[in-house]
Amino acid sequence: MFSDLHPLPLDPLWALQNAHRDDPRPHKLNLGIGIYRDAHGHTPVLNAVQHAERSLAEAAPSKVYRPLSGNADFTAAMTRLLLGEHTPTLDRAVTVQTVGGTGALRTLADLIASAHPDATVWTSNPGYANHHPLMRAAGLLTAEYPWQDDGTGTTDLRPMLSALDAAQPGDILLVQGCCHNPTGIDLSQESWHALAQHCQGRGLIPLVDMAYQGLGQGLTEDAQGLQIMTRHLGTVLIAASCSKNMGLYCERTGTATVLVPQPSEKAAVLSVLEGIARRTYSMPPEHGAAIAAALLNTPHPWHQELGAMRDRIRTVRTQLGHALRDAGAPHDLLTIEHHQGMFSLLPLTPEQMDTLRDHHAIYGTREGRINIAGIPDHAITPLAHALIAVYGREVVGR
Repeated sequence: MFSDLHPLPLDPLWALQNAHRDDPRPHKLNLGIGIYRDAHGHTPVLNAVQHAERSLAEAAPSKVYRPLSGNADFTAAMTRLLLGEHTPTLDRAVTVQTVGGTGALRTLADLIASAHPDATVWTSNPGYANHHPLMRAAGLLTAEYPWQDDGTGTTDLRPMLSALDAAQPGDILLVQGCCHNPTGIDLSQESWHALAQHCQGRGLIPLVDMAYQGLGQGLTEDAQGLQIMTRHLGTVLIAASCSKNMGLYCERTGTATVLVPQPSEKAAVLSVLEGIARRTYSMPPEHGAAIAAALLNTPHPWHQELGAMRDRIRTVRTQLGHALRDAGAPHDLLTIEHHQGMFSLLPLTPEQMDTLRDHHAIYGTREGRINIAGIPDHAITPLAHALIAVYGREVVGR
């Protein structure tokens, strides 16, 4: 049965993880995977999460099967977080719990394939590495639009809209709602309005990926672009994750939300989403959703910790920018300071990123992405000097 199978190449990100793990150099720095680290390089469990887990353990709720759509308290609270409190759009929203943000994207891809199998999904270039594979695995076609800095730290909408002129009515615009991965470059509020109008005029359906809400400007501020879309358009798809903003990485906790034009359409959409869940994993895991529901419904402690995480990311950006400037870095490297969220895309070639790894023990993706949120305090200045050392070097002998 398996004699004709050949091993697939290891996912580049996990290959990078393995290489970092096996590197004996004591000063090695892993900026590949997207996790938050504190000033000492540790990834803590939030105090609010620990409190919720203790409360759950003491209550010892039954482990009986949950509904296919997941934890109702969690999905209702997540819908309000995404769309806003007391907004009319809540009446048009269907939300199901998913196995992380990745599961949300795949669930929505399967929904698109069920409703409009000929749709093309348009994703940003550069963009999140898993967007294309997830959409294609559902049998959908994919295409790309450019995601470029306009010189002020936000995205230049003109080439994006020009590329989308080739999209057909019913196509899907997959756009990241905030803290763009991998570039750290976001849309301005004016651009969100223009993009929503473009979707409306051309009959495009946005799929907004909300993986990093709260790690840019704030929970409310980071959802403004999404909410502009939901106010302009009848149909909007939303994939959301609690991995980053709650630190629930391995709990795989996320949601898929569908905003429909009329509330009467909700029942049919929910039945299809639950059918997708049933034939893939039946029902999503409860533990992470119960923790997230506790944080969402008693938000103040979580908001404080999330605010501290966000402030640290900003501080690291500022300190890295100062260190680069003090060391005489070129302008291309200084743009890091103006980005948002966990990631930035360095203006380095794959060969230069190899040099950064081989000569300086600093691990980022070959595309140039580094995790700003993963830089401990002691590594900021050495990182700045290493980046300047490799800048402009195309190929270095090994």
